[in-house]
Amino acid sequence: MKASNRDIHTEPSISQRREALKMLIESGVEVIDPDRTYVSETVQVAAGAVLFPGTHLRGATTIAQGCHIGPDCWIEDCVIERDCTIRYSCLEQAQVREQSTVGPYAHLRPGADVGPGARIGNFIEIKNARLARGVKAGHVSYIGDADVGEGANIGAGTITCNYDGEKKHRTIIEKGAFIGSNTALVAPVTVGEGAYVAAGSTITEDVPPGGLAIARSRQVNKMPGHGVEEDGSDA
Repeated sequence: MKASNRDIHTEPSISQRREALKMLIESGVEVIDPDRTYVSETVQVAAGAVLFPGTHLRGATTIAQGCHIGPDCWIEDCVIERDCTIRYSCLEQAQVREQSTVGPYAHLRPGADVGPGARIGNFIEIKNARLARGVKAGHVSYIGDADVGEGANIGAGTITCNYDGEKKHRTIIEKGAFIGSNTALVAPVTVGEGAYVAAGSTITEDVPPGGLAIARSRQVNKMPGHGVEEDGSDA
């Protein structure tokens, strides 16, 4: 008979959960609402961390000093280094390095490695990707099978197109690169150090360091009843 999720992850009793939280509080962890905080016995939380209501910490998770976790987070088998803030997010088998922020509503999947001082914003999904120090990804993007260099900026709506229907491919975004909003990076592809990608581009070839890639159709404005383009050429 197939085991259910409840069989695999046996939930502690209320008394066990309260005892575990009591030990954390006595060790110097601030738990804002113990009745709405869930911490497995296998989890390690350092003194000085703060757990907000709705936080679920499971598996081999470790939370370092100075972290603010929650409200409403699910964190399983993750390493969260010191002074990180994670809000309203789901993290699984991921690492978040010191002084980074994640959320709200981010999803870090297995293999996500967020570098020091990075900013991961709302509705960002990261899978099997390494983000270096100071990377910013603020809004509605998918970063999968990628390496992102120090200080790179990932614009809203950026997608790393990592799967061709048969194999996964890797995207490389080098140090200081700027990826404009609504960009599709079709892997395998490299955006060089300090390069720019214009908003709305679909990038299928490598972008050289310091270059500007524009990969979108020219805008055409047609005026009603005239049959010509705005620049005067025939429609």
